[in-house]
Amino acid sequence: MLGRRRPKKLSILGQRKVIQLFNNLFASGFHLAEIVDFLQRSQLLAESYISLLRQGLTAGKPFSELLSDLSFSDAVVTQVSLAEIHGNTALSLQHIEDYLAKMAQVRKKLIEVATYPIILLAFLMAIMVGLKNYLLPQLEEGNLATTLVNHFPQLFLGGLLLLVCLGLLALIWVRKTSKIKVARVLSRLPFLGNFVKIYLTAYYAREWGSLIGQGLELGQIVTIMQEQPSALFQEIGRDLAQTLTRGQTFCDQILSYPFFRRELSLIIEYGQVKSKLGAELSLYADECWEEFFSKINRAMQLIQPLVFLFVALMIVLIYAAMLLPIYQNMEKKKKKNDAD
Repeated sequence: MLGRRRPKKLSILGQRKVIQLFNNLFASGFHLAEIVDFLQRSQLLAESYISLLRQGLTAGKPFSELLSDLSFSDAVVTQVSLAEIHGNTALSLQHIEDYLAKMAQVRKKLIEVATYPIILLAFLMAIMVGLKNYLLPQLEEGNLATTLVNHFPQLFLGGLLLLVCLGLLALIWVRKTSKIKVARVLSRLPFLGNFVKIYLTAYYAREWGSLIGQGLELGQIVTIMQEQPSALFQEIGRDLAQTLTRGQTFCDQILSYPFFRRELSLIIEYGQVKSKLGAELSLYADECWEEFFSKINRAMQLIQPLVFLFVALMIVLIYAAMLLPIYQNMEKKKKKNDAD
């Protein structure tokens, strides 16, 4: 007998809606079972998702595991799991909601920026295929431009296939490799590495700040980290536990990770001295998140001009392939007529 099919994964906007609903209902005094009943009666969430939530409640799962059943990312599930420990669930849900809202804006902007250039590229590809099949065979002589136009569709499709293969190989490598090693490699990549550093620094600074703000010691936090859904969280937790066992300091080990900004270890050291570590980390996390999304928006603004530049070069190439051979033929005919 076939099992019930898992419902389609929620979009970023759908995930934000779920987090927003739970946050508002928790704030209104509802407990988890009442929220699920309310969502079913109000039909604010599809029945397939309600069924998953009910199954989780029957099994005695906490809120974080219910979100995992709804295919939320490990990062979000870990944030909620930690909120269940430090108790400030409302603030964590608000942070998650803000994060998902900004990611939805980034995705929308990316689609807006990329749609028109992609249509242009498809149109140019169609023109090049037409030139290759109908115009170029009629030309008596060619040049470098005609050769490029003649082979461009194959080169373009071959390049796309190569990128897909490299992407699949990278995905396999990420799944089979230690997540700390993956983070180290990604943080050293040009351009992308800076985004990885800011994201991980902001994420961990916020979670550590929330836990410390509720009175947990660093040793307790390291133990809690090893029990979270995120594989990277677990590995860093085990690594930090070994560090503390050897008598090294928490901030020195954080400094050794290339995927964290150097300021993070300095803030941890400074905060421990001033006994304000939780507040200092939370403030620093807010600054990092703001910088992260600001950099993403600036990077998005560069995509369209770069694609348009590529399109412009292709148009020049097409003109060269079409017009230069015609001009060459005209020159030859003129010289032949002059000779006669």
